[in-house]
Amino acid sequence: MITGRTKLLGVLGAPIEHSLSPVLQNAALRAAGLDYVYVALPVKREALRSAVLGLRDAGVCGFNVTIPFKTEIIAVLDALDEDARRIGAVNTVVVGADGRLTGHNTDAAGFLAGFTACGVSLRGAHAVVFGAGGAARAVLCGLLRAGAAQVSIGVRNLVKGEKLCADFAADGGVRAFRFDDAAFRARLGSADVLVQTTPLGMSPHPEEMPPVDWAVVHPAAFVYDLIYTPAETRFLREAARRGHRCVNGETMLAAQGAEAFFLWTGVRPDLVYMRRVLREALDRRA
Repeated sequence: MITGRTKLLGVLGAPIEHSLSPVLQNAALRAAGLDYVYVALPVKREALRSAVLGLRDAGVCGFNVTIPFKTEIIAVLDALDEDARRIGAVNTVVVGADGRLTGHNTDAAGFLAGFTACGVSLRGAHAVVFGAGGAARAVLCGLLRAGAAQVSIGVRNLVKGEKLCADFAADGGVRAFRFDDAAFRARLGSADVLVQTTPLGMSPHPEEMPPVDWAVVHPAAFVYDLIYTPAETRFLREAARRGHRCVNGETMLAAQGAEAFFLWTGVRPDLVYMRRVLREALDRRA
């Protein structure tokens, strides 16, 4: 029951109707026995600052941030955690008791949870990443933090890829290649992990995929696609057909939400339960 004591959480975006976060977070809050409620909050792009400050002044404990505000919101905040600073985007905001707004990014932690769930270690690994967009920044942050020795980024736009590498050059061995570069093919042959960060293969275009020559991919490579709709993209289907171990983005989505939950409440939610709730919600949507 929602009462005057119930604490408020939410997610800001435009549009926001599609978000599964309210389903995921409210289920986790109920399971943990916490008196909170989590709601979707549509915010006009030009009203971001007033919306955020209004939520703070109304006593909201925290909120998630999604498209198109992950970068724009930084200018409204008082502080950033290290991941948000390195990735250059915020997906979670905590409102302190003093009204201080701190931006966090839980995507890197969520991404790494996919490897943990599958028992895959990244220490000393060579990873190949497809794409150099916003998702790739979180992936690169996570890979280097987890001890990957070398990361090769495959891109269409080499300038964009090289800029991303420059941003993380101090953290480890990172290099960008065009997809059609023979050197990139060679990297595929030695990779322990392949990570697909582009929108290629996402519904409603499930047959799209990055240009990868599976004949040269190391046969023991672990394959990770951040997409979760559909549950099995063409990229993952092709990988599984060739005997590769695979994981999609469902665990990442649930785990980044679980990290935000902990930042707001100080309680670790049941991640297995959150993953089950997410899968049920995706099944209903499908």
